[in-house]
This record gives sequence, structure tokens and C-alpha cells, in this order.
Amino acid sequence: MTAGLVGVVLWQNSYDMDEQRVSIRRGGHTLHGVLAVPRDGRQRHGLVVYVHGDGPVDATHDDGYKPMWETNARAGYASLSWDKPGVAGASGNWLDQSMDDRADEAAAAVAWARARPDIDGDRIGLWGASQAGWVLPKIAAKTPVSFVIALSPAVNWLQQGRYNLLAELRADSASAARIRAETARSDTTRRLLERHAAFEEYVRAMHGDADGMTADRWSFISKNYTADATQDLRALRGIPVLLTLAGHDINVDTADTERTYHKALDPGGALTVEHYPDATHSLLKRSIEQSDLKITLTALFSPRSLFADGFLDSQQQFLKEISPGNNATP
Repeated sequence: MTAGLVGVVLWQNSYDMDEQRVSIRRGGHTLHGVLAVPRDGRQRHGLVVYVHGDGPVDATHDDGYKPMWETNARAGYASLSWDKPGVAGASGNWLDQSMDDRADEAAAAVAWARARPDIDGDRIGLWGASQAGWVLPKIAAKTPVSFVIALSPAVNWLQQGRYNLLAELRADSASAARIRAETARSDTTRRLLERHAAFEEYVRAMHGDADGMTADRWSFISKNYTADATQDLRALRGIPVLLTLAGHDINVDTADTERTYHKALDPGGALTVEHYPDATHSLLKRSIEQSDLKITLTALFSPRSLFADGFLDSQQQFLKEISPGNNATP
């Protein structure tokens, strides 16, 4: 029985692609990454470059990216991702980065990939989730990209923060008094950021209750709280963009995101929008994400089933449709 279960887990977590660890030199630093390549016998492949969302994310996102990498491989694309600074032994601290720093880092990774003989430099695109919404258009302004896949991308930092706060309070069935208190706390935080207040002043203003905020996190927010992708999105005009939105997203106001993307990108006529009504911000099935046990069991026994129905197929189809050269002879 145990041996059989182990066999199922190993089989379900084996992916039809080849992974290799890579090192990408950027200035005096090295990015530690993973390159996942299709097993199709071709000598050159297009490439999807992964841009992480918030948090201390490693190259594989704890293996969560692998079902998507396999999907990319089936469309003839390799996938490239790397550990954030300070994660999984990488040097530095990701909380020291601005969104421009992150874009510079990704542009360096694109340049590294473009110089490889096994990567088709004319078919390099970007994949990014959530916080990457501020980074993706900045990358496209720095280096040519062939496409962008954006999952639940943020547009305006402060507006997203307020939307997330109120959405979480509604989900908790918070009282009117608690909503007023939490909103006032948020307003105080905004005023402190606008005054470039130090972390110690923030703690005093919160009467000693930092609520999980650290000095490094405060510094990170101070660098980035004015982020707004509205104008930067113009860099994506004319580039095929797949905008993927979830129906149960309490992190990002998806209606506002969709309006902003349509306004910025419709003149180029290359925007595709996909909606997943039963998905959460991470594009997981809501019924699964609501249970830690279900997440664990599904990740072990059927990791591809974590995602909303049709999500992986949609990405594969998007890549195939924008890649007429995908039928090149191996």
C-alpha cells in the first residue's frame, strides 16, 4: 500500500521536461536559476521568463511552477526562473529591491538567455503574477519581448492595498467598528509613507503593535508604495498579452485591472483576457485553496489539478497561437 502511494506521488510529480540549474551573472552578482527545457528534440526553443509575485520565492516556487513549465514545454517553450535575492542561499535581500531593480534583474536574465544557442531570441516572453504587474511593463521597456502572460497583476499599489484590506474584512464578516479602525490604521500608514517616516516612527504610531511589519518590509514598502503600472503599460502595446483574472481575488481588484489593461492596450489590438470564476488570486481552485489539507493532498497526488479548470490549457494554446515558428523541424 505505502509503496503504491509513493509510486503515485513520484509519477504525478514527474514532469515531461528537463530541468537544469543555471547561473546568470549580473554585474557583481549571480542569479541562481532553473531552466526547464522541452524534450522534443529541437535544438532551439522559445522561452518564458518567470517574474515572481511578492514574498521570498525560490526558482520553482516550491515546485508550484512546474505544472506551468510542463505546459510551456508542450507548446515548444523553455521556462526560466531564479531564486529571489536572499532566498535558497542566493546573496542579497529581495526586500532591498525596487520594482525598477526587479526589472533590471529580469532584463539581464533575458539578455543572458538571448545569448544562448538553444534559445530562440525572437521568441522570448514574460510570465508574471500579482506584484509582477508593476515589473512586466518595465522589463518590456528595457528589452524586446515577444509576449506577456499576466496573472492577477496589480496596477496601483495604494489602491490595491485598500481593496485587499476591505475584501479581507468583508470575508471575515468584520463589524463596522473594526472596519473603521482598520481603515484609520491604513490611512495613518499612508501618511507616514508620504512623510518618508522611519520604521521606528511607524511602530510608535501603531502604539507598539507592528502587526508583523519588520524594518526590512517597511523599507521595501517605502521604496515601492507609489508603484502604478498605468503609464508603464504603454510599453506592451502591440505585444500579445494574455491577461488572466480570477473570480475570487481578494488581493487585486480584477475589474479595475481589466479596465486599465483594455484602456492601455486595446489600441494595439493584442490583448486577450481569460476569466476563471472559481479561481482565487493564485489561480488555484477556490475549493482547494480553502483547505490546507486539500492543498497538501492535491499537490502530492495530482498537482496539475490545483489550478482552475482550463487554466493550463489556455496558456498552452496562447503560446501555440503566437508561435508560427513552433513547427520547425527538430
